[in-house]
Amino acid sequence: MTSNREIKSLLFEQVARVGKAAASPKRLELIQLLCQGEMSVETLAQQADLDGKSASAHLKELKAARLVRTRKVGRYVHYRLSDDEVVRFWVALRTFAEARFAELRQLERLSLAEHPVPPDRQAMIDSARRGKVIVIDVRPANEFATGHLPFARSMPMADIEGRLRELPRNKDIVVYCRGPFGLLARDAVTLLLQNGFRARLLDDGIAEWRVAGLPIETNVALA
Repeated sequence: MTSNREIKSLLFEQVARVGKAAASPKRLELIQLLCQGEMSVETLAQQADLDGKSASAHLKELKAARLVRTRKVGRYVHYRLSDDEVVRFWVALRTFAEARFAELRQLERLSLAEHPVPPDRQAMIDSARRGKVIVIDVRPANEFATGHLPFARSMPMADIEGRLRELPRNKDIVVYCRGPFGLLARDAVTLLLQNGFRARLLDDGIAEWRVAGLPIETNVALA
């Protein structure tokens, strides 16, 4: 007969499986990437600066903890988050760490551009709907296609310099990427400011909007 002590140990052991899976900076980065949508092992390895073998090993740990699922597409394996609870887990863990570690807050401040957008998300949606602000998404185009903020335009970081003529100089431009840890948006804001645009950084990404229950657009033709 199983004792209460044995049952309690088994309970904590099961919870620790999630903690073990999250106890790696690279695995957390893979979770953040998968918050953007389903990706192949090859894409995840490239984006997380891993070789294919290391990426597969980290993803195997995440799968064992029931944080991700797989889908075979021809010869390739694609990964996606198990459900929206994993998105909430990532945002809650990051927010918890921000509250505990001044070092993290200092690093985040270093990553911010000069002009962050005030955190009134609904007001930003309303302004974008009325055309008062232009919202641009600087993530890769496939991430934009999977899901993006309302009224956003796809303008990957690699393309911005060649597409400046598409942007108005008489309106505020709001730039976002993958959230507080995504540095593409910071670089884009810097570039736009240097070229005379009124650019600001949105310190949010798809994950933060999903957790807040705000609308996400999908299956929209790229701008």
